[in-house]
Amino acid sequence: MSSIFYIDGEFVRSDDASIPANDLAILRGYGVFDFMRTYGGKPFHLDWHLKRLERSARLIDLDLPVSLDDIRGITLETLAHNHYPEANVRIVVTGGTSDDNITPNGGARLLVMVTPWKPLPASWYEDGIKIITHHTDRYLPEAKTINYIPAILALKKARQQNAVDAIYIDGAGHALEGTTTNLFAFFGDRLVTPGQNVLLGITRQTILDLASDRFQVEVTDLLLADLRKADEVFISSSNKEVCPVRQIDDQIVATGVPGPNTHFLMEQFAKMSVAYAQS
Repeated sequence: MSSIFYIDGEFVRSDDASIPANDLAILRGYGVFDFMRTYGGKPFHLDWHLKRLERSARLIDLDLPVSLDDIRGITLETLAHNHYPEANVRIVVTGGTSDDNITPNGGARLLVMVTPWKPLPASWYEDGIKIITHHTDRYLPEAKTINYIPAILALKKARQQNAVDAIYIDGAGHALEGTTTNLFAFFGDRLVTPGQNVLLGITRQTILDLASDRFQVEVTDLLLADLRKADEVFISSSNKEVCPVRQIDDQIVATGVPGPNTHFLMEQFAKMSVAYAQS
């Protein structure tokens, strides 16, 4: 079954969706995007995602082709053209065409792609997942750009080691975030997540809000050496939500099973998503 996408002013079948080959998104990897899922058919914190899309575009000096209000309306209309119980929504702004194939001409294109949401393996949440570490330095990690070469290489390395994700480690030994996820660690009842040189995830912020009444929350640097000593570790993203980690590289995290604090946040997030769907 084909989805209906919005492509630069038109609603088209996903099988027929295309943009010009000389768009800077293709020639130079110049563009930004944002991604979310729905609960009860409603895009989760759409306005937050749009604000982040705007910030990403600003960080790479890319002008949005229409206003955020217009993008919001187009996104909701694209969802209405599809009939999935739950969906993934990807909003992309490309660099547009260029006379010299490198300098933007101000003709950015807007794409909105809706696809069916599919649940992830239950074993990830019951048993926890394995992640690996990947040493690299990245450019503009605060911007959600379409340049995912570092992530693709890191994730390929993770899959080769039967891991779900790879956590970036910088030159100073700080654990930052995963290829498409944010990183959290519990030290007792103290919850730590990195706050610099990472993408500020919408799910991440939701988790921080849920945790603030019960735990001591710290947004601060997290050394890999300290991460390896954590009592509990989990990652988060729009599609993974709160996903417990049982192993980092060859080292088992604490007892090797998802801990009580992570379980609490998993339950709270589930309750929150049900309430969001019903609101």
